[in-house]
Amino acid sequence: MMYPLVFVLLVGLLTHDSRLRAYSLPFSVTGLLIAAYHNLLYYGVIPEGLTQCAAGVSCTARQIEWLGFITIPLLSLSAFTVITLSLLLSKPRGTS
Repeated sequence: MMYPLVFVLLVGLLTHDSRLRAYSLPFSVTGLLIAAYHNLLYYGVIPEGLTQCAAGVSCTARQIEWLGFITIPLLSLSAFTVITLSLLLSKPRGTS
């Protein structure tokens, strides 16, 4: 959900679209939910046997782990949380 969100936000910001929040919030919230699910799976809260990740590369395989706790799923969750909160807390254009 991050890749389309980049283009939606870029076009919305460049055109000063007052409905940017309405266009981008669905992408951001969906990405946040997927990232939360991936983190629950990654940290063992949801057993891997109950998921669709049984074939191919495991969703819980440790690819990158900086400082012992910074992982790709955590970075994704952090990014979507910041974007979602920024969209929710920002004032729409034209309001004071």
